Amino acid sequence: MQNRVYYIEGDGVGPEIWSAARPIINAAVEKSYADGRTIEWVELLAGEKAMQEQGEYLPEATLTALGQARFAMKGPLTTPVGSGFRSLNVTMRQSLDLYACIRPVRYFQGIASPVKHPERVDMVIFRENTEDVYAGIEWESGSDEVKKLIAFLRETMGVALDATCGVGIKPMTPKGSKRLVRRAIRFALDQGRKSVTLVHKGNIMKYTEGAFRKWGYELAADEFGDVTFGEGEAQEGRPLEIRDRIADAMFQEVLMRPEQYDVIATTNLNGDYLSDALAAQVGGLGLAPGVNMGDTLALFEPTHGTAPTIAGKDMANPGSLILSGAMLLDHMGWYEAGERIRKAVETVITQKQVTVDLAGQIPGATRISCSAFGDLVGQAL
Repeated sequence: MQNRVYYIEGDGVGPEIWSAARPIINAAVEKSYADGRTIEWVELLAGEKAMQEQGEYLPEATLTALGQARFAMKGPLTTPVGSGFRSLNVTMRQSLDLYACIRPVRYFQGIASPVKHPERVDMVIFRENTEDVYAGIEWESGSDEVKKLIAFLRETMGVALDATCGVGIKPMTPKGSKRLVRRAIRFALDQGRKSVTLVHKGNIMKYTEGAFRKWGYELAADEFGDVTFGEGEAQEGRPLEIRDRIADAMFQEVLMRPEQYDVIATTNLNGDYLSDALAAQVGGLGLAPGVNMGDTLALFEPTHGTAPTIAGKDMANPGSLILSGAMLLDHMGWYEAGERIRKAVETVITQKQVTVDLAGQIPGATRISCSAFGDLVGQAL
């Protein structure tokens, strides 16, 4: 069996972490199975490498190939100033309708943490990926466009806005919210999780964030009513609880009572904040994997950026990309290989052989290079 995986190296530290990660993913598959299954890696171009070789940052050929693909991985991409792209990453997510950003957050033994009990953190965040303020609908203060919009809002809608405002629009739809919650519930049921928590700021933004909450509960009742129950309701043999929390209160909850939360479904901006905050509790973005997923394509990637200040210095932590590779293998159904990678990463961390970002958090750690970390993980498989 062979699965084709398209990959984009990425910018900055991208090539370095790819050199460390890809051999580990291949070796984990080889060591886990005797049936000859392999991955066929096919490179696509985006970012600075695409600009150098093809004269554009996001070639149409790349989007076309990804639009027909099932599996892909990418490194971090820089959004060039003045390119016409608000964000290469956001453009790809919107163009390919990768509506669910999924980030599992768990603790690895050996990592020093700013919280007392990081081992209690074991959550999976489902962040809506195409709507909310990340839709990028905004106008600059003083522009002709914003003046027209402010005049319309004043004269037609009776909204009192300062004439010097910059204005952004926060679109949220029933379709976008429900498909995100649907995927979160299906995942929770498949994985035997106990709860899905809808996180929102609906006490203030009632018709966007509040609507996300309402649509989430509607979806759960309409499509999963026989297997879900609400907070405070009798369980009656149904395995999955659906509940909600206000976003700011949820930040306190994940610090004080993380063990009470399994799967989180939330809006775009809240999900960005919350997933990074949770990653900080268990060691930082260097060990935070993720995937942007649509109905057909799953695009796996590290959650950190390009880290240009250390690019080319063999200092970057490849852990996030390595663990994203483990997620990829899980998504293929090759669970044994995915778990082999996670155990190998934990083994190396407990030996206190880590890259510079983690060495400062672990007393007595030995600082090693990006490539050396990859080599050690490979040996521990």
